[in-house]
Amino acid sequence: MNFNVKNFRWTREPAGYSITKDKIEIVTKPYTDLWQRTYYHFRNDSAPVLQMETDEKFFSFVVKTEFESKHRFDQCGIVMYLDSENWLKGSIEYENERFQHLGSVVTNNGYSDWATTEIAADIKSMWYRFSRREDDYCIECSDDGVVFKQMRVCHMVKGGGVIRFGVYACSPEESSFKATFTNMEITECKWLAHDGQQPDGE
Repeated sequence: MNFNVKNFRWTREPAGYSITKDKIEIVTKPYTDLWQRTYYHFRNDSAPVLQMETDEKFFSFVVKTEFESKHRFDQCGIVMYLDSENWLKGSIEYENERFQHLGSVVTNNGYSDWATTEIAADIKSMWYRFSRREDDYCIECSDDGVVFKQMRVCHMVKGGGVIRFGVYACSPEESSFKATFTNMEITECKWLAHDGQQPDGE
């Protein structure tokens, strides 16, 4: 499977965008987000996502993000949006002038979780690698595009067949910013098969 930006399709368009062979720019709309139920009890399903479709069971997708986020909850990153109640995302979410959240959200059957770590607010670029092994997934991040660190391993209840994956950006509050995506590449699966303890009963 090769990367071709022409294969990308919108689920909800942003305030503005530019798409070329090597670069995607998204300008966010205010009050756009992805979240389902957990803790906050609200349901937000308004963020624009730009994705391609595949039934390939083993692959990795790499992208570099650069962002001008400046308001609380401004965010951009990678996404696999299947439907309103089944999706995952990995991103940096701006909090304030001191810190922002580097994290991931996994939503299965209408309930989201959020796993994060705090990073400095002046970080304005991050690489992500999204990898699939059948219906299991891995999100990694990197500050240089060479050394990637694991953020999340998860199972997606509806992630075993045809999926859609790509990039997203949104501004949950009254804000708008530009996110830029470059260095997009699809490779063989960089998330290697587990080498260690065998499954129970084997």
